[in-house]
Amino acid sequence: MTKVAIGIDIGGTSTKIGAVDENGTVHFLSKISTARYGDFDSFTRVIARTIQQEFNAGESYMELGGVGVGAPHGVRSRGTIEQASNLPWSGVLPLQQNLENLLGVAVSVTNDANAAAMGEKIFGGAKDKKDFVMLTLGTGLGAAYFSNGTLIEGFEGFAGELGHITYNYINGRHCRCGRRGCLETYVSATGIKRTVYKLLADHFGPSQLKDVSFNELSTKMISEHAKQGDSIAIEAFEYTGKVLGAKLAETVQQFNPQAIYLSGGLAQAGDYLFKPVKRHMEEHLMHVFKDKVEILSSELLPDQAPILGAAALVWNKLEKSDMVSF
Repeated sequence: MTKVAIGIDIGGTSTKIGAVDENGTVHFLSKISTARYGDFDSFTRVIARTIQQEFNAGESYMELGGVGVGAPHGVRSRGTIEQASNLPWSGVLPLQQNLENLLGVAVSVTNDANAAAMGEKIFGGAKDKKDFVMLTLGTGLGAAYFSNGTLIEGFEGFAGELGHITYNYINGRHCRCGRRGCLETYVSATGIKRTVYKLLADHFGPSQLKDVSFNELSTKMISEHAKQGDSIAIEAFEYTGKVLGAKLAETVQQFNPQAIYLSGGLAQAGDYLFKPVKRHMEEHLMHVFKDKVEILSSELLPDQAPILGAAALVWNKLEKSDMVSF
């Protein structure tokens, strides 16, 4: 029997579910829609059913030791999701309690960016690093911080809300959290789409992006048009890098990390994003910090990084006596 932990990544668009062994091998990976389920209890029942179906399809060669979940505003100490602006449900959501009742195994919950950082630390490029920052650039912007080898969670587990620090205090973009000017309204998959449409409104130059509706536009599409020399796509990445780089300079001066990792869909743009981020960060750094911090891409596959990190919550405390089979 192969011993596995389930890792779950709850995102604003989709939720990914995977089984991970202690070596970081993913034995299955499933995906369900997050936005499809207006009722949170129904959503957790679908997660449980998906896990059980995957185990049945595996002919019971796997033993389940527990479940780890990374979610926006996931609070480890209470096992809840609380006031997540990028999810379709509001309030305090009893995620741990629901899944434990449905699956009969221990469930651990953390912030989605914390899960991605743990995955990078245990299975990815940060194995030999004690001080680093992880950014998840998806529907929103998440961040996690390792300092001296320890994940910083804060008093209630909300440390690292980089996406909701303010970039523009006066006329900033409206954010789902109810405020204006939050960083993730500029730096995220949604944020760069808003930037593209702002640039299209302000420029008369040719761009094939003019023919694409907002709902159809994706970060992959923007990247492909940048590669083809589309001036609007290139400028959108330059502006995104300018905004993120300036704020990362502040982060570097606060936490003094060795490296900053970028993960998620927006990070797949490669140098179109990484080069302006690095350039603008260096421009805003104090001299003592200049040319000392690497901007790196996650070494884990995009779909697997948060899964591996969430599963690591289980592997860190797993004991053989906890194992159960479906």
